[in-house]
Amino acid sequence: QVQLVESGGGLVQTGGSLRLACAASGSIFSISAMGWYRQAPGKQRELVASISSGGGTINYADYVKGRFTISRDNAKNTVYLQMNSLKPEDTAVYYCYAAPPYTSNYWGQGTQVTVSS
Repeated sequence: QVQLVESGGGLVQTGGSLRLACAASGSIFSISAMGWYRQAPGKQRELVASISSGGGTINYADYVKGRFTISRDNAKNTVYLQMNSLKPEDTAVYYCYAAPPYTSNYWGQGTQVTVSS
């Protein structure tokens, strides 16, 4: 199995920045992709960004393009989400995920991001 530990959430003013980190351990070799979903109160969980195991394929939701950057440090088995120019609508719980082939995703514990106006 894979365990995911998230960090980096917090409270920030509009226009500020945060960097989320997701450290993976366990059967990491089986993971095809990792990334981040977010869920705001009363809304469905939505995909924010993803990165393939080799780092060659990266996808972003349209609403974060140009503001967020996903990256990975394979030596540390960690995926990062650098979030710049944050907006109040970015307020949500952010969940790291790891996607193994043909099975359900693994999930981190979630970290709260709150952007005040």
